[in-house]
Amino acid sequence: MPGRSPLARLTGERDRHGLVLPRGERVLAWARATDGAVVAGSRDALHARSADGRTLRLPWEQVEAADWDQDTGVLRVSEVGAWGSARPEHTWTFEETGRLLELVRERVTASVLFQRHVTVAGRRGLRVIARRAPSGATGVQWVYEYDEGVDPDDPAVRETAAAALAQAREQLGEL
Repeated sequence: MPGRSPLARLTGERDRHGLVLPRGERVLAWARATDGAVVAGSRDALHARSADGRTLRLPWEQVEAADWDQDTGVLRVSEVGAWGSARPEHTWTFEETGRLLELVRERVTASVLFQRHVTVAGRRGLRVIARRAPSGATGVQWVYEYDEGVDPDDPAVRETAAAALAQAREQLGEL
């Protein structure tokens, strides 16, 4: 049907908030934004449906950061991205969040298995991060996050990153 998400066509399942969820997922916490959007969290992902019907499903391991500004009531969620590219960002304003913020914090934290900052020059460096779906349903995803001013194409940075990744994998028993 036109206007329905591919997921809705596949599962045909909508929950009571109008969100389309994959089979087996259920809303654990939700809140309505001031613009009418519904934002909810399941065990596996952050879900949103805008007032005009657009939907978002963002797996927790793909959430780079979730920042709450209590003064303005704004929740800002940025996605994991590629170095040098703008990271997709989503914002919602709430008057009441219920348990949504607590769930977002818990689920994003649960997706991070390992994180270590490695110095390259002075205080600048990179982070080696291992992430996985909190359910354990997917394999470990390794990513680097570079401090401002660190060039990932620099051979010394690449060497440092590779050594840090090898050490991290060994620590997690993932050789």
